[in-house]
Amino acid sequence: MNCRLVPSVCSYCGTGCGVLFEVMDGELVATQPLKTHPVNEGKLCIKGWNLHEHINSFMRLKAPLVRENGNLTKTTWNEAFRTTVNAFNKTIAEYGPDSVGVLVSAKVTNEENYLAQKFTRAVIGTNNIDHCARL
Repeated sequence: MNCRLVPSVCSYCGTGCGVLFEVMDGELVATQPLKTHPVNEGKLCIKGWNLHEHINSFMRLKAPLVRENGNLTKTTWNEAFRTTVNAFNKTIAEYGPDSVGVLVSAKVTNEENYLAQKFTRAVIGTNNIDHCARL
């Protein structure tokens, strides 16, 4: 049996708590707090303690999906991006940039949220952006 601890950062929110993933024979089996990490100093919230369950969930999406004739079908990343860009362009051309809204997540870093607001304002051309933590 091959067991090792892999240091990482919790992905549940933008706080950046340090975690140790317990990997046994190549499979992620547990999450522990990283005691020497300056952010969480060996403490974790309930979501952090159960991070390995989220990562191993059978419900987790592992490939992009597009809706065709009312059904979700697996596709490539290039096709998913192309479909998204086409839908944005069509909506903006028909209804204007303020017809689009962006909702960002507490599960990404502050830097990623900043990039999302820059994209929303500079590329799409709207101020319709919000964060799930306000809801």
